[in-house]
Amino acid sequence: MLTIGVVAIQGAVSEHITALEKSSKDLDCKIVTIKRAGIVPHCDGLIIPGGESTTISRILHFEGIDKEILENKGIPMMGTCAGLIIMSDYKDEHVEGLGLIDMQVKRNAFGRQAESFQAPLTVTVFNSPFDGIFIRAPAITQVGDATDVLARFEKYGVAAQQGNKLALAFHPELGNDLRFHEYFLRLLDLHR
Repeated sequence: MLTIGVVAIQGAVSEHITALEKSSKDLDCKIVTIKRAGIVPHCDGLIIPGGESTTISRILHFEGIDKEILENKGIPMMGTCAGLIIMSDYKDEHVEGLGLIDMQVKRNAFGRQAESFQAPLTVTVFNSPFDGIFIRAPAITQVGDATDVLARFEKYGVAAQQGNKLALAFHPELGNDLRFHEYFLRLLDLHR
C-alpha cells in the first residue's frame, strides 16, 4: 500500500485529499495529513498545497517537517501555488525554499487576490488544454537544465517538472479536471 502525505498547514488540504481519492481508485493507497514531524518518513509521496508561503515556510521549519522533507527528497512530490515556492530555490527574509526543483520564482507574479483568474493552459504532457485556477499565483522565471517547463502563461512558466517533482503555480485541486493528480499518481506508481 502506498502512503501519500498532504502537508496540512494551510490551503486547500481537503480539496487535494478529495482529488487524490477520486484519482487513486485503481491504486492501493492511503492519504495522511502532515501537521508535525514524524509522518514524512512513512510517506511514498507528498503534496505541498497552496496558502501563504511565509507561514508555510515558518511552520515547516518550526515543526522540523522541512528537515524530514529534505531527508526524504527522493520521493515524488507535488507543490501547488505556495507549494511551488516552497519546492523552489526561492529565498528572502521570510521564506526559504527547499531547493527540491532547480527553478527561480516570483511571488504574486500575476497580482493580488482581487486579480485571481482562470485560463486554459497548453500542457506538454496532456492532449488538451487544462483550465488553471490562479489565486495570488507565483510564476517560474528561470529553470535549470534538469527542469522541464510543462506549461506557460504570458511570459512565465506556470508548471514544471524535475524528475519525480512537480510544481504548479495554480490550483488543480479546485477544479474538476483530475489530470494533474492522476499524473502525480503515475509518478508515484513508477517510483515504487
